[in-house]
Amino acid sequence: MSTRLFALQQEHLTHLQRDYTVLLEEHRLDSLAIYSGHANAYFADDQAPAFQTYGHFMHWVPLAGVEHSWLVIRPQKRPQLYLYAPADFWHLPTHLPDEPWVTEFDIHLCTDKVSPALEGHAAIIGDVAQLPTASQQAQLNPVSLMNRLDERRMHKSAYEIACLREANRLAMAGHEAAEAAFLGASGELDIQLAYLAGSRQRESAVPYQNIIGLNDHAGVLHYQHYELSPPKQRHSLLVDAGRRFRGYCADITRTHAGPDAPALFGELVKALHGLKDELVSGVTSGADFVALHEQMHHHLGDILVAHDLFRGSREQAVAEGVTRAFCPHGLGHSLGLQVHDVAGLRQPDGSPAPPPSEHPALRLTRTLERNMVVTIEPGLYFIPMLLEPLRQKSLPINWTLVDHCLPCGGIRIEDNIVVTDHGPDNLTP
Repeated sequence: MSTRLFALQQEHLTHLQRDYTVLLEEHRLDSLAIYSGHANAYFADDQAPAFQTYGHFMHWVPLAGVEHSWLVIRPQKRPQLYLYAPADFWHLPTHLPDEPWVTEFDIHLCTDKVSPALEGHAAIIGDVAQLPTASQQAQLNPVSLMNRLDERRMHKSAYEIACLREANRLAMAGHEAAEAAFLGASGELDIQLAYLAGSRQRESAVPYQNIIGLNDHAGVLHYQHYELSPPKQRHSLLVDAGRRFRGYCADITRTHAGPDAPALFGELVKALHGLKDELVSGVTSGADFVALHEQMHHHLGDILVAHDLFRGSREQAVAEGVTRAFCPHGLGHSLGLQVHDVAGLRQPDGSPAPPPSEHPALRLTRTLERNMVVTIEPGLYFIPMLLEPLRQKSLPINWTLVDHCLPCGGIRIEDNIVVTDHGPDNLTP
C-alpha cells in the first residue's frame, strides 16, 4: 500500500476524531459505542449469508468483514477498538494488518465476545437489538445523532476518494474481462467468473450481487441469475458490477451490443454513452440532482425521436410518460461505504427529502456539494410490462422498431463521479 494513501488515511482519522468530538459534545454524550455487527444464520440452519461490516464502523476501521467487534469514541481521548479475535481452528481469526492506522487506536484483541463498559451519558449505534448491551443505560441509535453521522459520510475525505478511485480501477479490469468473455461467446455464469477473476475478488466480497444479463435479461433491472449455457443468439450484454477497496464501493455498468443485435441497438448504446457524458458534465457543486434527473428524461426524449422510436416531440415523450416507461429508475445515487450510501433522501439538517411523486425510484434528491460522490447511470430499456400500457394509447411510438429491439433487453451506462467546485472528477476510467 502506498505511503501517500496511509498519510491520507491518518488525516481522515484525525478529522473523524475532531468531528465526532464536536457531535458528542453537542449531544451531551460522554461516549459512543459503534458495533460492527454480525451475520445471522438462515432460519433453521447453521449457515449465514456473506457479512458486511456496519458502515459507521468501517468509516474508522478499514476491515470489511469484522464481526462482534466494537469501537468506543470519547471526546478528546484515543478511540478504543475491541476486535473479536477468538482462538479458533475452524476459521482464520481476525488479525491486524501491518499498517500505520493501527497506531491511532488503543486495540484490544478479545478472544470472547465483549460488551465494552461505557462512561457517563452514552449512546450505542449499530444492529444491537439481539445483544445484551441493548439493555445498558445508553441511548440506542438516537435519530438526531444518526442523521448527523450519516450527513458526515455524504462528504468524502481525500482518503475516501482515493479508495473509491482504486475500487473503480479494479472494477474496470473486471468489466474488460467480462466484455472479452462475451466476445468469446460465453454464457452468463462464465462472464461472471471472468469478471471476478479480472477484478481479483471472490463472489462473497462483491459490494452487491453482480448483474450479468444477456439478451432480454438486460431488461431486468436487478437480474439475479446466471444462465449456465450461452444463448444461441447474442443480442446484448449488460454488466452492472462493482468492487470494494478498503470497504469503499465501485458501482459501474456497461452495455455491449452483440453480433446478432440490430444495428439500431448499437446506435442506441453509443447514444447512451453520449448522454452519460453530457450528464456527467453537469455534476458540479450547486447542481440540483433532481434537475439532472429531469434533464436525463428530456435527452432520452431526444434520443427516442432521433432514432425514430417516437415520432412526436421530446416534450410529448416526457409529458406522456414515454421516457419513464423506457427508463423507470433514477439517474443515480450517493456512493461510498455503501453502494446506495446514506443520507441521499435527507436534507443536511436531517429532514426528509423524498423523491418527487413522478420519479419515485430516485435515490438522491440533494443539491450536490463538493466532495460528494455520486453515480450517473442513464438507461433505456425495452421492458414488455412497462411498454404494454403505452400500446393501449394513441401515441406516436414506432412499435415495429421497439419490437425489433425487445430481444436486446436494454442499456445502462454508469460512472462514479466526485463533485468538485470546478466540475466533475470521473473516477471511472
